[in-house]
Amino acid sequence: MCRLPSLDSQVKERLKLWPQHPPGALGRSNWLRGRPSDGQLRCHPYLKLPGSTRWRTLPDGLWLNFGGTAWDPYVDDIFAVEACGTLQNLLDKRARFAPSTHSLLAVCPIAWLLAPVATGDPTPRWKATGLLQREPALPFVLPVRDMHVMYGLKPQHYLGFARHQLPHAHEYIVPIDALTAEDADKNPALQNLLAHASSTSNFLNPP
Repeated sequence: MCRLPSLDSQVKERLKLWPQHPPGALGRSNWLRGRPSDGQLRCHPYLKLPGSTRWRTLPDGLWLNFGGTAWDPYVDDIFAVEACGTLQNLLDKRARFAPSTHSLLAVCPIAWLLAPVATGDPTPRWKATGLLQREPALPFVLPVRDMHVMYGLKPQHYLGFARHQLPHAHEYIVPIDALTAEDADKNPALQNLLAHASSTSNFLNPP
């Protein structure tokens, strides 16, 4: 009996085809897609709290917008995508991205930094960050200034959420079909929604 791909697997396979920046991203940016990669690399960036060695947040999709300087590096913004098959799964994932007074860290493993940006672009990622002056010998760990998260929900959960809940300012809710559809990243409605998923969208004329 042939098993159908899991919801997470379907979303991840589609996200591999998305560009190095979130669809519809506006303003000055230095985005790189951290999860999933379009190659065979099994080492990807993840999120964690300072001092934590076990509890890691591994979104289905993760984009990092590198900012600052070589002397003061940080991730200006992260954009995460999470496929939620159940309401309990949604609650758990929302809790991981809830606003907090704790610092959130983005950890970029060495293997990911040394690998090419994408198929057809041999530039190693560590150079593409614009922050590292030489090939790294240790993981690159940076504080995160801002975050935006998009949750893909099953149709019945999406309708229920839209009728009875309100997303937080950093949250974006879409039907799961919007993520698994062919050329989803070229969907004008999705691009228009995600044009707001950036800290620059809060300014009248971003510098």
